[in-house]
Amino acid sequence: MKVTVVGAGAVGASCAEYIAMKNFASEVVLVDIKEGFAEGKAMDLMQCASLNAFDTKITGTTGDYSKTAGSKVAVITSGIPRKPGMTREELIGINAGIVKEVTANLVKHSPDVIIIVVSNPMDTMAYLVHKTSGLPKERIIGMGGALDSARFKYRLAEALECPISDVDGMVVAAHSDTGMLPLITKATRNGVPVSEFLSEEKQNYVVEETKVGGATLTKLLGTSAWYAPGAAVSVLVQSILCDQKKMIPCSLMLDGEYGQSDICLGVPAIIGKNGVEKIVDISLTDAEKEKFATAAAAVREVNGDLKF
Repeated sequence: MKVTVVGAGAVGASCAEYIAMKNFASEVVLVDIKEGFAEGKAMDLMQCASLNAFDTKITGTTGDYSKTAGSKVAVITSGIPRKPGMTREELIGINAGIVKEVTANLVKHSPDVIIIVVSNPMDTMAYLVHKTSGLPKERIIGMGGALDSARFKYRLAEALECPISDVDGMVVAAHSDTGMLPLITKATRNGVPVSEFLSEEKQNYVVEETKVGGATLTKLLGTSAWYAPGAAVSVLVQSILCDQKKMIPCSLMLDGEYGQSDICLGVPAIIGKNGVEKIVDISLTDAEKEKFATAAAAVREVNGDLKF
């Protein structure tokens, strides 16, 4: 029940915190390249243990992947944000190099590991892990859909003026502002379609606000969000380690599902002890199918910038 989180920045530390607080893992190992950074974050988090009543052991290491040996699940959050003047190709080249090296180190020390990819561009980085790790496809999961669906439910509850526990909904396709597909036609409040409560205009507002959820937070915070991404990762990790078999939208390698192959895109899946237990095939409207295909084309274009 050991979990590794690579990257001890805000997102990685948030992942470690939520996993520890839920008290289902025996150990969380934080890894970072900055000297002493992961060790410091781990110490700070461990000083919360008595206050937050968890027994999970959190340790940190500066680049020593031998400390991650025997991990059941590993989370990759490492990478850099796009900087002013940087081309997409430059960003992908740098992050691909980081993710590829991290993946090789994780697999070397934990050959049976299940990898959760958080690094951006997430669908493309998940695809890279598939192409370079040698792991079976059910053991590689992109986190995006879990986070995007949480943001969708937040906007639904806001529009419905109801408790968030009343709403259900999911987001599929790509983890990007333009490629995200919130399935408003399937969104419900206690099993009742939201179209019974919300006007078409309000439904469209919810969809569009969901799609720019990450960008909205970046504008407000001056950096990427970390609480919800960390919580989304913790839900995935818990579903794996506790074999909960929850249905969670994730970016997965498709082999004919939803009319797509050799690409990672967000689709609903059953997540359990083996990683991806099953991809769930749900019906989409013609308009949703078209948007899904458009998102796939955009992801393929980005994937084309990868150099294995």
